[in-house]
Amino acid sequence: MAHTQGAYYVPHGSHWPIIGSIGLFSTVIGAANLFNGGSGITSTPLMFLGLAIIIFMMFGWFGTVIRESVSGTYNNQVDVSFRMGMMWFIFSEVMFFAAFFGALFYARMYSVPWIGGEGHGGLTNYFLWQGYTPTWPTNGPGNIGGNFETIPAWHLPLVNTLLLLSSGVTITFAHHALRAGYRRALLVWLAATIALGAAFLYFQATEYMEAYTHLNLTLHSGVYGSTFFMLTG
Repeated sequence: MAHTQGAYYVPHGSHWPIIGSIGLFSTVIGAANLFNGGSGITSTPLMFLGLAIIIFMMFGWFGTVIRESVSGTYNNQVDVSFRMGMMWFIFSEVMFFAAFFGALFYARMYSVPWIGGEGHGGLTNYFLWQGYTPTWPTNGPGNIGGNFETIPAWHLPLVNTLLLLSSGVTITFAHHALRAGYRRALLVWLAATIALGAAFLYFQATEYMEAYTHLNLTLHSGVYGSTFFMLTG
């Protein structure tokens, strides 16, 4: 049962985390099975079922938080806790992508030259990959996934970058409108943000279809392909 200890609101137990865990587990298992050649008859429905559960969980959990806030149970200390939680979430996202950028940098600057016979790791070429010429981007000395082409940086990637930056601007305007009590402006800027997000998803899907169907750049295209889709997905 919800109660107050001192000046800090302590909510009652919530079922939303376990529901979110079930949704995330179903999504990951379905997607992993589908991407690794599993049966689409079971993998695809499982993946979309997991996504539906996650969306349901988000609406329910956010609604609970909003109702608690409107009821007046939150104070400044709870507000600080929410802000710190968001800060740690953003920090974790930065570290997550930093790890993959680090992997890409390591492969580009160290691993590829070493298996090509360069640097102090050059013996790798002598013992394992004789005749391999280091190139970048690469799918490795085993030509994993076949030859592929890269996506030009100044085409769809540039458009998507501009869309992301623009959505950051519009949501900031929406936040200021909310704080100022301008409901109409809030709705306009939120709608603009949603439209930009939808456009981003459309162009991202278009980019991936182009990569798979015309450039042969897939998740199976060695270290470059796998890190590319992790960093842009």
